[in-house]
Amino acid sequence: MSTKRSIFEEVGAGAKAAQAKDVAGGIDRTRKGARRGVRIWLMILFTLVAVMIAVGGLTRLTDSGLSITEWKPVTGALPPMTGADWDQEFAKYQASPEYLLQNKGMTLEAFKTIFWWEWGHRQLGRVIGLVWAIGFFGFLVARRIPAGWTGRLVLIGALGGMQGAIGWWMVASGLHGRMVDVASYRLATHLGLAFVILGFITWYVLHLGRPEAALMQARRGREGKLFGLSTGLMHFAFLQIILGALVAGIDAGRGYIDWPLMAGQFFPDAAFNLTPLWTNFFENPALVQFIHRMSGYGLFVFGGAVWWTARGSAHPVTRRAFHLVMGMMVLQMVLGIVTVMQAAAPHIAITHQIGAVVLWVLILRARFLSQYPVTQSIRGTKA
Repeated sequence: MSTKRSIFEEVGAGAKAAQAKDVAGGIDRTRKGARRGVRIWLMILFTLVAVMIAVGGLTRLTDSGLSITEWKPVTGALPPMTGADWDQEFAKYQASPEYLLQNKGMTLEAFKTIFWWEWGHRQLGRVIGLVWAIGFFGFLVARRIPAGWTGRLVLIGALGGMQGAIGWWMVASGLHGRMVDVASYRLATHLGLAFVILGFITWYVLHLGRPEAALMQARRGREGKLFGLSTGLMHFAFLQIILGALVAGIDAGRGYIDWPLMAGQFFPDAAFNLTPLWTNFFENPALVQFIHRMSGYGLFVFGGAVWWTARGSAHPVTRRAFHLVMGMMVLQMVLGIVTVMQAAAPHIAITHQIGAVVLWVLILRARFLSQYPVTQSIRGTKA
């Protein structure tokens, strides 16, 4: 039975409405396609950056970071091709403080081992830059970048370029004077920026995983207190990562290998042996490792408080996200203790660093879900 139509209704109104709906649907599909494509590209960048952090850690653990004494962003992509090329590269290294003070007598074959680690590290950086450039300019030319996202994607590229410059600034610190390692604070800056880049990519991937309309709707259920606490946890975790880089930069993890004490003491006597006083906070293995340990305990306690608060969340997905954070914090603390007691053996130390990456991402995901919770119906299905 047909319904009565108003005398004020235009004959073509129904057709126009249907047409408008189709157009809107087409726009949504276009936006979804762009968001999906950009998200996949960012996930590839995420994987590369995560691998880069691991390779950088292994480069540090194998004392390979100073094997290439020049910064050639373009021509440096080609490794030595001939015996003469290798001899020339080795001669440059033989003039460095690391060789003269620590590795004097090293053979060419041994040099090649550390050279390939550093070359691979730099090469991976070039690959990341290339993947960013191809993806960004490809989406830009095709006009497939979602509205409001151009600046965000440029930011990742700019930070990546800055990271390359900071990497050389770090390496340069170990090529003069009596330095046989890079400056610890420069290493911390380099690693810290890597985690910042990874953090931005993670946040963007999470945003692009849901439609804008769904995010706007989810924000109405924002858990402000939990979001604030998780933001504090994020900053605390970042601080601990920086402190860990300072430990790695001066091999402080190999000096005190007992736990929970340090050389049989709670606070080591040698903590302030250096002058001037401020240098102890960057260059004294006793003090640097002590601060890293105390910060780790503080992070664990604060993380436990955040997890306890998250147990009261009304959203099961959010609760599970914080359960994962807490579980990873326990594992990471155990890995840290084992790393110390094994004198920072490379396979344990790199596992500890990878654990930091995993924890960092899980904290960001939990923070995101406290800002944009996933609601569920009574039956447990996602709304």
